[in-house]
Amino acid sequence: MFLNKKFIASLATAAALTGVGFVATTQATPQTFIQEAKADSWINNYIADNNIKPVSITYTEGTFNKWIPYENGVGKPEGVVVHETATPGATAADEVSYFNNNWPTIQTYVHAFVDDTQILNIHSADYGVWGAGPTANAKYIQVELCEVSTTDQFARSVSNDAYYVASKLIQYGLPVEYGKTVVSHDQTSKMYGETNHTDPTGYFAKWNYGMDQFVALVNTYYNQMKSGTNAGGNNTGNNGGVDNGAVGSVLVNNPSSYATPLVAFQNDGSTKKSNRGLANNSGWYTDQQKTYNGHTYYRVSTNEWVMDSYATYTAK
Repeated sequence: MFLNKKFIASLATAAALTGVGFVATTQATPQTFIQEAKADSWINNYIADNNIKPVSITYTEGTFNKWIPYENGVGKPEGVVVHETATPGATAADEVSYFNNNWPTIQTYVHAFVDDTQILNIHSADYGVWGAGPTANAKYIQVELCEVSTTDQFARSVSNDAYYVASKLIQYGLPVEYGKTVVSHDQTSKMYGETNHTDPTGYFAKWNYGMDQFVALVNTYYNQMKSGTNAGGNNTGNNGGVDNGAVGSVLVNNPSSYATPLVAFQNDGSTKKSNRGLANNSGWYTDQQKTYNGHTYYRVSTNEWVMDSYATYTAK
């Protein structure tokens, strides 16, 4: 299952990218679509005509235990690499199960898998993974699109995939730039010469689709999310009191323990203790603040926050 496709992609990655740490994210709102993409696609038209909406992103922790900073630092990817799995009929859940069980052997892992019904994010996009060769791994978030068998399934799967890409570009303050912030594995193979994969070009071609049309769809969702129009999935939960512009850093310390505690905010606005913590006297990038029960919380991961009692905040 996908060994041939993926094994070569990650050779020497462990040596090329090392790092330890935790997670930090960004969620700024930036700029524009620079390269014109071909929006007149029968698949994109099918999505619009049938009012197909992307599903929500499901965040679940995978088994990949490498926390590898990007070349520009933790929480600073430069874009997204679009893959496809080359395993017809396997669902996103199937692929997640396979990768979680086999990544130490196949030496490959990605951030997310997408099919026609699910978007499963299994590793923090604040850190690199092993999917497209050392150079691309150090730069990009990576998402795998599952192969489906009907037109409707394909339309729904690329809708979900484009939504995931758009949401990550917005999260990390990146514009939509075809060939720069949105790239295929085929393109990274040509750019860096470290892999020989051509996905998703061949799979897209089976549906008379192309990366230019896919990027047009990404741009549609990107603009909808930036303007506050509902693009589909709802991944925010209860954000009461969130300041999205609070970009900076926090120095954390818990005098009563070896680690600084973290909490997650639940949909009802209450907090739940995380099973992970931050090393004392370590600094973390933060992009959001939330007020709860008289305390300010600083976001250092997708939904993990440190309380002001343990943090010294410095604005960027």
